[in-house]
Amino acid sequence: MQSRMFLVGLSGGIASGKSMVVAVFRELGCAVIDADVIARQVVQPHFLAYQQIVHYFGTEILLESGEINREALGNIIFSHPKKRQVLNSITHPEIQKEMLKQIFKYFVLGYRYVILDIPLLFETNKLTKFMKHTILVYCDPQTQLSRLMKRNGLSQSEAEARIASQLPLDEKRKLATHVIDNSGDWESTRRHVLKLHGQLEDSLDFLLVRLAAVTALAGIGGAVCFLLRHFVS
Repeated sequence: MQSRMFLVGLSGGIASGKSMVVAVFRELGCAVIDADVIARQVVQPHFLAYQQIVHYFGTEILLESGEINREALGNIIFSHPKKRQVLNSITHPEIQKEMLKQIFKYFVLGYRYVILDIPLLFETNKLTKFMKHTILVYCDPQTQLSRLMKRNGLSQSEAEARIASQLPLDEKRKLATHVIDNSGDWESTRRHVLKLHGQLEDSLDFLLVRLAAVTALAGIGGAVCFLLRHFVS
């Protein structure tokens, strides 16, 4: 089995069109791991993070169904930075473990590369060192503002406030190895995605060192390293 698989981090900004770009990569048969989906999964009742969150924040954050009321929890951490840090310390290790499981699954299945769709990839800057390539879905500020106002029915000031809560796209583009400009028509963006996919498929980059580093970070290094030796021997 060849081990020529590598990681590609993908991010964007609010109303930049990241979801549409991800959809094209999926159409092309690419492996995509959605960090937002995993973040919602790990706080479900049968996960360890759920038990730890309820223990710390109390049962008042629960819905009648027993699931966590994300809005209530969000209101708590919004006004209490220390509690936000506690929540992150609970959820982030579980998210990383689940991401690693999925990465390894695609590794075994022989995928050429895996895309990690991470909204705050450039803001946190903790995972970029494990990515061979990073992609930013970009659009110019005026296009971003008008799209957000139209999509969410917001006033200009409301939309500007939401955009201001994120790292500006012009700053993110300086950190990315590839930029997909989605300011214009969709067909142009789609062609850019197809071209980039071809470039990544032809790349000769390798994953093993980065996978070992992610494994160590997630705290389950021994088992996966054993499996890695088994599959690449």
